[in-house]
Amino acid sequence: MADQSGETVTAFRIGQRVHAAGDPRRTGTIRYIGPISGPDGEWIGVDWDADSGGKHDGTVNGARYFSARTSSSGSFVRAKALSAGISFLDAVHRRYRGESTKEEEDEMYVFSTSQRRVSVELVGKNKVEEKLKKFEELLSMSVSFMGVSSVEPLGQISTLLPKLKELDLSGNLLSNWQDIASLCEALLSLQMLDLTSNLMEHEVTEYPSLKNIHLLVLNNCGITWDVVEKLKVSVPLVAELHLMANELKMIEPTAGPFVQEFNSLRLLNLEANNIDSWDEILKLSHLRSLEELHLNKNKLKTIYYPSSDASCVPFENLQCLLLGRNNINDVASVDSLNSFPSLVDVRLSENPVADPAKGGVPRFVLIARLSKVKILNGSEISPRERRESEIRYIRLTMAKMQLNNLEEIQRAHPRFVELKALHGIEDEKLQAGGSGPQTLASTLINLTLKCVGPSMGEKQSLTKKLPPSVTVAKLKALCESFFKLKDIKLRLFLEEKGSPLPLPLDDDMATLMELGLGTEATIIIDEEN
Repeated sequence: MADQSGETVTAFRIGQRVHAAGDPRRTGTIRYIGPISGPDGEWIGVDWDADSGGKHDGTVNGARYFSARTSSSGSFVRAKALSAGISFLDAVHRRYRGESTKEEEDEMYVFSTSQRRVSVELVGKNKVEEKLKKFEELLSMSVSFMGVSSVEPLGQISTLLPKLKELDLSGNLLSNWQDIASLCEALLSLQMLDLTSNLMEHEVTEYPSLKNIHLLVLNNCGITWDVVEKLKVSVPLVAELHLMANELKMIEPTAGPFVQEFNSLRLLNLEANNIDSWDEILKLSHLRSLEELHLNKNKLKTIYYPSSDASCVPFENLQCLLLGRNNINDVASVDSLNSFPSLVDVRLSENPVADPAKGGVPRFVLIARLSKVKILNGSEISPRERRESEIRYIRLTMAKMQLNNLEEIQRAHPRFVELKALHGIEDEKLQAGGSGPQTLASTLINLTLKCVGPSMGEKQSLTKKLPPSVTVAKLKALCESFFKLKDIKLRLFLEEKGSPLPLPLDDDMATLMELGLGTEATIIIDEEN
């Protein structure tokens, strides 16, 4: 069961995946074997996976021996400082039959279908026969960061783990697709496979058979879309495909303008890549079974819904679209989400358009503009929150626009007329106290006022009804009076459900109506700096 650390350079080859002897988490790829200027003997040049895991870029004393990925990911080491890894079976025995440390036990987990870590129960602590019986009953297993580099002997694997359904191989030294296929063929019950942080080869000369895999995780594997296209015939049953952190920028179908096949694919995770054009994402719009598309942490700037044709309704069954931490900065992109026929779950957090501090709009405006969405930024929208958000949005729009320019209103606020009719709100902005029926503009607003400033002492929150014409400056003066706050310069914030931080109310001339404050809003009273 010993690994191959301490061997001579003949045990290694250029392009081989290795880890530092005694440290399976420090992985890299051999880029050079031979002498270097200075010290005698044979050296091995390694490009470490960690960007700052080495000392240079492959250049020593002015001579370049290889090109590392970054200026500090390369280093030269002796053969004894490296390990070529161990077999899968050795890793299983080490982790599950030997005496494990607390740190190793913490690493024993698998991913659930929702990509949450689920602890794996340790096998062992008793007699060998009992251990082997438990091996045969194991459904889930993790041998992450164990330095696994080979899968032989397959026959013993098949006998030892006949019922295994979920396998976490993340952080190992595997790179050959045929090895992965052989392992899957030996594990006949396997349905979930996690290969995160195994640097997989790009040249797929023979399609591996992964016919029973339903969930495949290829995060941080150096995968190109060309490899994805080649693999799709190998995974006819895959329902979840995770491709995070692969530096993908373009989606390039091999046949026609759209990605085809993947007939069972329900969830596609492309988070933390480099996709900056929505046109690339539209190439996925003909995947008829696709229900969830994860695009957080990319570089997308705009979104739009494409024209339908007779052959396919774009994104016909897409229910969940995660767009957090992109560069989306226009409300037209938000409005376009209404055209997706089945979309009910959207994430827009950490985009400029959803950050009022960067000129974006608050949560209530997003809710009002998104007619069918039921979950926004991971928070469910209740019927009450939707109604209040839509009324606040109408009030805000009425306060800021000339209501006689219907064409301009419809262009900038496509749902305004619809929502005004839905909630029975009149066009006129009558002044409070005027004759005739009471309008939205003259309705008193119920506010909860809460002091949090360190110099204010403990003060009980108050609830006050105020006219919508009250300005922020007037509200500050009222707060000083209500709470007897003398010689304290106040700063007010609006606390909203579902927003990670309170919204600062810094425009002293803005009225409650212009801010879109609805009934039962909470105002946080703090001190300047």
